[in-house]
Amino acid sequence: MPFDTISVVGLGYIGLPTAAVFASRKKKVIGVDVNQKAVETINRGEIHIVEPDLDIVVRAAVSDGFLKATISPQPADAFLIAVPTPFKENHQPDLAYIEAASKAIAPVLKKGDLVVLESTSPVGATEKMAVWLAEARADLTFPQTHGEQSDIRIAHCPERVLPGQVLRELVSNDRVIGGMTPACSTAACDLYKIFVNGDCIITDARTAEMCKLTENSFRDVNIAFANELSIICEELGINVWELIRLANRHPRVNILQPGPGVGGHCIAVDPWFIVSTSPDEARLIRTARQVNDSKPVWVLDKVKIAIAEHLQDNPAKAIKDVTVACLGLAFKPDIDDLRESPAVEICRELASLHVGRTVAVEPNVHELPAKLRESLTLLDTQTALLEADIIVLLVDHKQFKAIPREVLHGKKFVDTRGVWTSQVSR
Repeated sequence: MPFDTISVVGLGYIGLPTAAVFASRKKKVIGVDVNQKAVETINRGEIHIVEPDLDIVVRAAVSDGFLKATISPQPADAFLIAVPTPFKENHQPDLAYIEAASKAIAPVLKKGDLVVLESTSPVGATEKMAVWLAEARADLTFPQTHGEQSDIRIAHCPERVLPGQVLRELVSNDRVIGGMTPACSTAACDLYKIFVNGDCIITDARTAEMCKLTENSFRDVNIAFANELSIICEELGINVWELIRLANRHPRVNILQPGPGVGGHCIAVDPWFIVSTSPDEARLIRTARQVNDSKPVWVLDKVKIAIAEHLQDNPAKAIKDVTVACLGLAFKPDIDDLRESPAVEICRELASLHVGRTVAVEPNVHELPAKLRESLTLLDTQTALLEADIIVLLVDHKQFKAIPREVLHGKKFVDTRGVWTSQVSR
């Protein structure tokens, strides 16, 4: 089916690149977001997030008239919903953004339109979206009541891209497409084939939802193994980085690298969606989440030890005079995304516990988020290294990996990424 106009609701880390790629294929794209500042930025041909080459694609799309951003939804032939799906208390999924987006596009829907939920969601969310749309538009028919003959096609197609490589992976990666009916799947497949070079693999909506959750839970369990291993090795006086390097020489072993925890909107959140729907059965998935969620506390304990050792080495110094520098706030290297970042959690908690000065270095952001501004100072790398007594490496940004080990001479440091402690001399 033809898609002359495509609407992308939610212009964040996934929605904006997706809108830009569609527009680069000479499709008219209407981007919708509640953030007025983001809308104005995009309509100037600029971007409000960090993603390599995205600025070039957006600038060209806006300049050529194929991409426009707006606050309110407008009529289109296909609607992609790419809004956040956080969780509430007790790790229960919060579908409020999906519900709001559904109710926002409902008034402009027409017979023959396709609605695709891209937001990572708990199993059954696509069906709930269909119900919300049907409640808002009793004059149209939907798959849950009219099957293949429905006026509106509905599908789920989760994103599965890596921050920092989004533009490339949007095009090259396979897409799992789960329609509420075969006709829904076919329509969604036709839509994504506009730019996807990878395979479009058809399944049902629930399996597509579970597929994304499964992928991220698999990663979470493997990271939890590495994080737990790092804690055990610390207790036993073993360099975990060397250990993993040696173990990975086995042809069927591939242990991931430990860190200060797990962040991002996907891996740190999605496993809880499985736990919420199957709390008694998801024992391993729940335990992995708990291991990774507890790692920041372990890092904080390491920082406290480093502060105590520094004061012991400098008996004339008071704790209020000790400066701690936290290197990195993003949830992974070389991006500006702070969502669910364990580094942010560690910095915030450290600033509240440490009576001395706590500073942060994050080369990919220009200002601290509101929740950190009152307790933290944002410094450049060189100034932080000069002023700090304790260095805490939380994210292995390329700028930090380039710091020579000798710069740390005379300072205590906590290296959660193995940048300075992974090499062992015998």
